Parts: sequence; structure tokens; C-alpha cells
Amino acid sequence: MNIAVVILNWNGKKLLERFLPGVIAHSDDQQIYVIDNGSEDDSVVFVREQFPSVKIIQLDQNYGYAGGYNKGLQEIEEAVYVLLNSDVEVPENWLKPLEETLLKTEDCVALQPKILNLNTPKQFDYAGAAGGYIDRLGYPYCRGRIFDHIEEDRGQYDDRQQIFWASGACLVVRRQAFWEVGGLDADFFAHQEEIDLCWRLQTAGGRIMFIPESVVYHLGGGTLDSTSPNKTYLNFRNSLLLLFKNVKGKQVYLLILCRLILDALAVLRFMLQLKPDHAVAVVRAHFGFYRLVSSFRAKRKQWASHLKYFRNRSVVWNYFLLKRRTFNRL
Repeated sequence: MNIAVVILNWNGKKLLERFLPGVIAHSDDQQIYVIDNGSEDDSVVFVREQFPSVKIIQLDQNYGYAGGYNKGLQEIEEAVYVLLNSDVEVPENWLKPLEETLLKTEDCVALQPKILNLNTPKQFDYAGAAGGYIDRLGYPYCRGRIFDHIEEDRGQYDDRQQIFWASGACLVVRRQAFWEVGGLDADFFAHQEEIDLCWRLQTAGGRIMFIPESVVYHLGGGTLDSTSPNKTYLNFRNSLLLLFKNVKGKQVYLLILCRLILDALAVLRFMLQLKPDHAVAVVRAHFGFYRLVSSFRAKRKQWASHLKYFRNRSVVWNYFLLKRRTFNRL
């Protein structure tokens, strides 16, 4: 099976210096690509000089995670894309279980490995852990990570599972399926665009899988730090866009109203934590959502479905009120 391992880069020379050699060494001679998102450092020159086997696709500006991948992937012909963050360390044989799953399971259109934290490798990583879900109100969570509570990996999730979304930190997707649903939605720019993609892939009849036999290690915060108010803005805005685009029927408006109330509580929580920039970011996120509603109506007509997207009615209720902090207790 022809696989393209594709790394999106933006001013990431230091990350490429650290992680690219391992990706090249451990990817079973599959073709490695670097899509450069309009970097202003010398990362492209570095890759071209130090790793001539890597194919470089240069973009003229930063199109974000979604737009950058869309533009770069148009030039890649392999049957399978592995969208790999530039701050991910891969061990030997990480690709084989993923490839074998795709060969044996025709309706599996996307999957992810187990993602552990590079700095504390006994713990799951925030970005994806052992596979992702969302609750009835659109809050994403993972096996191994609910909000900011991250579990230790004790093998409790070492079973292959159908999941709702695969992490963009290491997202494996069939090329044909990716383009049949229109690729990533560039209006998301960054954050939760992989959830939207996986939602559409399932609306089109595909399955998303978690494969524990493959393990990678994610550094995290390589391009946008978790303490950034801009990350808060994108996460809150995109969560609303995700629901509006994909949930069919009038119930979506009740969901948005519920989120308005809960997001107001999030603003209060940020203020109590003395994080006014994040409180403002949540307010900005709602205005950003309202500005995009009209342009998302056409997408809603095409993709909104009655697909049962939620495994749990409210992780907010479980986490904050019932104090259930692990996936197995939900």
C-alpha cells in the first residue's frame, strides 16, 4: 500500500531537526512530504539540504492546519495520507498495524494510533489519547483524557475500538474518502477540523478506528501553546461551527442556546482563574461563530445528518458535578 507521511510545517525548523530524522528512519521507506505553510524561517532550506529524500510542497502563506493540508495534499497521489504533526516522535514499526488495518477493513476510512505524551510517556497525550468522542453538547473528549484530566496508560484502552474522531496529531485517512467528503474545512483554520472531517466521513458511511498496536509520542504546543487565548478562541468558535454544520434538524438551535449558557459559565470560570484574556476569547468566539453562520448554511444543507454522534449526554455534568474524571467512569 502506498502511504504518504505528510508533515505540515510553519516556522518549525527546530521541530524538524528533532523529529524528522526518526520519521524518515521508521516509516518503512514510505514517501515523506513536508508541506510548508509560508514559513519565514529557513526550515525549507534545512530540509532540502539535510533530507533530500523528503518531498517539499511550498505554499505562499500560512493557510492554517486545514487550509494548508488541503492545498498540499492536492499534489500527493499516494492512496493513504498520514497527517503527522511536526512534534511527534515515532518508534519502529509504527506504520505496520495502521497499514494492516486498512488492508483488512474496507469500510475503515480513517484511524489513529495510541498517542502518548512525549515528556511523560506513561501518560496519554491531550491531543487524541486513545481515540476521540464528543458529547451531546459538542464537547470533545477522549479515552484517556477528559478536559484537562489525563490518565496514565495502564493498558486499560488496549482494545481496537470504533471511535468518533481521530486526532489530527496523527490522522491516517484514505485519499479517496478524504476528497469525496471535500477534505478539511478551511474555515476552521485550526482545531476541531479533524472532528468535522471524521463526522463527514461517517455520514458518508465510513468507520473511524483506534489501533492500540501502533504508538506515537506527541510533544504538544509546537505551533500554538495551550495557554494561548487564540487557541481558546478557535476551540470555542469551532465547537459551535461543528454542531451547526453537522447536526440535522431544529435541535441544533437548542444546542447552540445551551452552549451559550455553558460558555457564559466558562467566561466566569476564566475570570475567577484570573485569565481575562481567555474570558474575552470565549466572547469573541461567539461573535466569530455568528459571523460565519450565513456562509455555513450551504455546508449545513449538504452535510447535516441524523447520525448519532454522541456517546455521553454531558461530560460537563459528569466531570464538574459528579467528579467523574476518567473515561471508564462516564
